[in-house]
Amino acid sequence: MRHYLRSRRPILALAIGCTLLVGRFTAADEPAPAVDREFTAAVDGSIQRYVEVRPAVFDPATPVDAVIALHGHGSDRWQYIQTDRGECRGVRDVAARHGMLLISPDYRAKTSWMGPQAEADVVQLIEILREKHDVRRIYLAGASMGGTAALIFAALHPELIDGVLSENGTANMVDYDQFQDAIRAAYGGSKQEVPEEYRRRSPELAAEKLTMPIAFTVGGEDALVPPDSVRRLAGQLAESGRKNVLLDDDPQRGHETGYDATVAAFEFVIRAVEGQAAP
Repeated sequence: MRHYLRSRRPILALAIGCTLLVGRFTAADEPAPAVDREFTAAVDGSIQRYVEVRPAVFDPATPVDAVIALHGHGSDRWQYIQTDRGECRGVRDVAARHGMLLISPDYRAKTSWMGPQAEADVVQLIEILREKHDVRRIYLAGASMGGTAALIFAALHPELIDGVLSENGTANMVDYDQFQDAIRAAYGGSKQEVPEEYRRRSPELAAEKLTMPIAFTVGGEDALVPPDSVRRLAGQLAESGRKNVLLDDDPQRGHETGYDATVAAFEFVIRAVEGQAAP
């Protein structure tokens, strides 16, 4: 059993036995063009949109894995499809190399923070994907608000998610104090008005629900989404004896994870999931 330590802090980084190689995207992995799709949200009848990118080799009769990439605050469904940020390009390249469907939803667009309507949309989107395709496993990936949203959704619906990549997010919406106007609108009230909504959306307070493989990336210089709640959550998971959790905690990192770290973290999650699924 090989343990892989990315953190330069003393708390933890646990990994299953695997070699984390940072491969590069090649022409052979070139996916199909992005397709903009829509559905009618069951929760309120509104039209909601997502982007679907099929892998280079796609057979509707063959099982396929899917990664749902959740954009950050101020962005929309096109962030993970079009931008060159390390988090976005890294997820795209890993998805293409593994022959995954890449799905990027608005999930109520620019400032949802995985509120109740966004949550309902993602549940419905997973149902749509399973109806349209022979989806085998579903991964969540996101950075900043998207990294937060991935943790929130996985804690609320662990039965739907096989693996999570959360980058530069928070795990405690009760404590988090940025973007409060947007979060208040998404959650239907302030922390004082609907305190249970904030508690429900704080994965640190429901660590036992996060049973799937998870990779976290955080930075010691991140003032926009401070890393302490994710460090505490990762510590809880480690104390429970988990071997499928990675914490990449770089004290010099700000509010952005680079390409190589993103690829390594996502590959860790995929290998952990595949290891669990092996006979």
